[in-house]
Amino acid sequence: MTSITKISHPYYYLLKAMRPHHWVKNLVVFAAPLFALQLDATSVLLASVAFIVFSLTASSFYLINDVADVKADRQHPIKCKRPIAAGLVPVPVALLTAVTCLAGSLLISFSITPWLGISVGTYALVQTGYNLGLKHEPIIDILCISAGFVLRALGGAAATAVPVSDWFVLCVGLLALYLGIEKRKAELKSLGSKGTTRRVLKQYTLPWLNRMESVVTASTLMSYSLWAIDEAKSHWMLATIPFVTYGIFKYQALSEQGEGEAPEITLFKSTQLFLTLLLWALTSLLILSLS
Repeated sequence: MTSITKISHPYYYLLKAMRPHHWVKNLVVFAAPLFALQLDATSVLLASVAFIVFSLTASSFYLINDVADVKADRQHPIKCKRPIAAGLVPVPVALLTAVTCLAGSLLISFSITPWLGISVGTYALVQTGYNLGLKHEPIIDILCISAGFVLRALGGAAATAVPVSDWFVLCVGLLALYLGIEKRKAELKSLGSKGTTRRVLKQYTLPWLNRMESVVTASTLMSYSLWAIDEAKSHWMLATIPFVTYGIFKYQALSEQGEGEAPEITLFKSTQLFLTLLLWALTSLLILSLS
């Protein structure tokens, strides 16, 4: 029993350092085939592969970032508990895993279709720039977050050979931009500009983020509404606008309380938000399947 526990510990901590709870963000790869109702076994399998390669790519950068920040993390009251900072995962093991995950993701992606490989490669370049310094630049840091979601959506479309419209890309991009703004707003409210090691927060102010939030919120709702009118397969998709409206404003309310730092956690923490997303998805699928 003891020997099994000892063997399992390194792998457990390595997996924890890869932050699998963040992989839920990569479910956006299913957006294009979902709205195209291309949910046959082949498409689901290919979208699942896209999900895996984006997850492994993201995890490789989590590992690299934790290695780069290991000295600072060890001085932080919370980050010092991260597996690499705590010495539970050796730095060479973390780096080897990161390189293996990144190389494997690129090889698999290009073997599926060149466009998936390009999407994953571009995502990797964005992450590289983000970790090298763009994360410290206000506005640009949020644009990088938004670009990551758009590239995931395009990667899922490429993997399943589903054509996407300009409205689809615009909706995904604006929604991701909205989530990025809410993330910074929640961090600023809960931690303050001096209560965190995230340098970029010192350059943001709540009034500025509130103005950005107003513009992007209106743009997101308008782009989704216009998509529902002009691009959706059925005008009945207009019935889903109330779900989107409530979800966006509910998320704003949560960020006002400092709870919007991590969308993947906030989504499951808020029962109302989760049910809204579920009802929106079920209603959309029903309308699209009957159109």
